[in-house]
Amino acid sequence: MARPVLEVADIFRDYGAAWRRANAGHVSLAQMKVMSAIESCRTAALGGHVARCEDCAHTVIAYNSCRNRHCPKCQGAQALAWLGERKAELLGVPYFHVVFTLPARIAAIAYQNKAVIYDLLFKASSETMRTIAADPKRLGVRIGFTSVLHTWGSAMTHHPHVHMIVPGGGISLDGTHWIGCRPNYLLPVKVLSRLFRRLMLEMLAAAHDAGHLQFFGDHARLADKAAFKAYLARLHRTKWFVYSKRPFAGPEQVLAYLSRYTHRVAISSSRLISADETGVTFSYKDYRIEGPGRYTTMTLKPGEFIRRFLIHILPKGFHRIRHYGLLASGSKAETIAQARELIAAATPAQTAQKQQAAECAAASDKPVHPCPCCGGRMLIIETFEAGRTPRHQPSARASTIRIDTS
Repeated sequence: MARPVLEVADIFRDYGAAWRRANAGHVSLAQMKVMSAIESCRTAALGGHVARCEDCAHTVIAYNSCRNRHCPKCQGAQALAWLGERKAELLGVPYFHVVFTLPARIAAIAYQNKAVIYDLLFKASSETMRTIAADPKRLGVRIGFTSVLHTWGSAMTHHPHVHMIVPGGGISLDGTHWIGCRPNYLLPVKVLSRLFRRLMLEMLAAAHDAGHLQFFGDHARLADKAAFKAYLARLHRTKWFVYSKRPFAGPEQVLAYLSRYTHRVAISSSRLISADETGVTFSYKDYRIEGPGRYTTMTLKPGEFIRRFLIHILPKGFHRIRHYGLLASGSKAETIAQARELIAAATPAQTAQKQQAAECAAASDKPVHPCPCCGGRMLIIETFEAGRTPRHQPSARASTIRIDTS
């Protein structure tokens, strides 16, 4: 992929030092490390290698990536590797996209308690899906799904929500057969929303009672149990946002969706338009507007742009992609094999077609980095350490290998 004209790394390199000085004492070590990683990514500072085409001798220099999960340039390659593992887990059934969103009132305190409240978001949403799916009045099945945490809106504001990729059905509670959902309908959204609201509020109250929540600034008063209870009271009466989209068209569409969402960061370099000392301009989607007019641009001061990017740094060791139910890692292989057998017994003709489509998608892989001139195989002829200059020079038509997150 060609290098974008403007990258997040460029903004960090040009304006990051001044921003760090202006915010000295208010920037966490984790944020500092992310900024440093992004600034150094795919530069000589991290070393790299020289590759040459075995057919036409075209030579390129590729610098090492920082491999930080918040770096826009590193997520494309990581998504491809992760995606390769998921191909073997696809089932020959429709897949749905379900979204659980925290209300703004909880998002405000989640920023001060990321590890705790983000984890509760995962727990409440997953328990909601499994409980309603297992209800005999609904599907009456053991369901499985993959959840991905996003903490941002299109304008990089703090907006925690979980995206789920859910097979359209599950294994019956007695384990004897596969039960599929109705066409274009998985589970009742209103029922999901109400249970999610109840579970999340109960878990928040329990976390507060256990002393797991901290409050600062304008929210310091919420350390008091009565004040916190009053703060949550109005949320018992409001509608919580849960959204279920129609199923994907097939296995290829599921994989394409996963590749876009699982390793996404707050903003990709492809959305950047311009940057100077007066502001950073980028494209974003205004969800309050319907139709094509929702795609517009926004300009932020460089310091505000950096601040918004960094508020989405996750706590160290926090897993933002999780698997539940039939896809839980402990028994995944056995349950997926069982599910496939039961699906085949239920709909053999359709299953064969969909399974063949999944296999075709898996077989269509191409080399990630072919020669930009002739498409031949690139061989590494030299590696060099951080801060060193390679002995070999790139060909005149050099194109640095870069993968940007979508």
